[in-house]
Amino acid sequence: MKSRNFILCAAFSALISSCGSVPLTGRRQLMLVSDSEVLSSSLTQYNDYIKSATKSNSASQTATVRRVGKKIAAATEQYLRQSGMASEIKNYSWEFNLVKDKQVNAFCMPGGKIVVYEGLMKLVSSDDELAVVLGHEVAHAVAKHSNERMSQQVAAQYGSQILSTALSDKSTIVKNIAGTVYGIGAQYGVMLPFSRTHELEADYMGLIFITMAGYNPDVAITFWQKMSANSGGKIPEIMSTHPSDEHRIAQIRKALVEIKATQKKNKK
Repeated sequence: MKSRNFILCAAFSALISSCGSVPLTGRRQLMLVSDSEVLSSSLTQYNDYIKSATKSNSASQTATVRRVGKKIAAATEQYLRQSGMASEIKNYSWEFNLVKDKQVNAFCMPGGKIVVYEGLMKLVSSDDELAVVLGHEVAHAVAKHSNERMSQQVAAQYGSQILSTALSDKSTIVKNIAGTVYGIGAQYGVMLPFSRTHELEADYMGLIFITMAGYNPDVAITFWQKMSANSGGKIPEIMSTHPSDEHRIAQIRKALVEIKATQKKNKK
């Protein structure tokens, strides 16, 4: 994936929006679409979804989702400031909603628009476990995975045309791609799933963000084990856009060792 993105970046270096790197991991990513274009197109889709969705009737659970989410968002913005990326904060208008839906799921739209389904809350037994989920979703926004995914689709669908006539009507291109990426009623629900690379990256970044927010990242292991037990039949990793439960948990264990080592070093 890294080599593919590097090649694509080199091929489209003449574009106004070309390449970027993910905070915390440093992974290079293709960026053909500007932040403003992504935010504009995704906000329209998000607003349409929120208008049609049924908000949860549980005031306590809704308050918990918003309280934990805002705490993680604050820690994330603190990280951006400390890392010389304060200018990025303007791209986020954090919003955390709990929707009445039996699915055990959550999703994030660009700009920090995060939705949690009630079905997921049945498996959440603490603020720390909820933080694992919300930290993961916040990380998707900060890593600009939607921008990268949209850019990859632009490159795949328009190829060499991007360097010439296609960009003359770039706004139309972005709208068409956004309809594919975020379209309500898509194959997997509100939005298509992220790639395995994006999912594992969001796991890693999310653990760091929730640690900064004061939550216990160790619960991520037991939480994902719980999610795995709830999933029923498993799909082989090679056939799924998401990492297998075993691989995901193994990567989380590695990340926790790194996080604890960094914490120990910082205390010296």
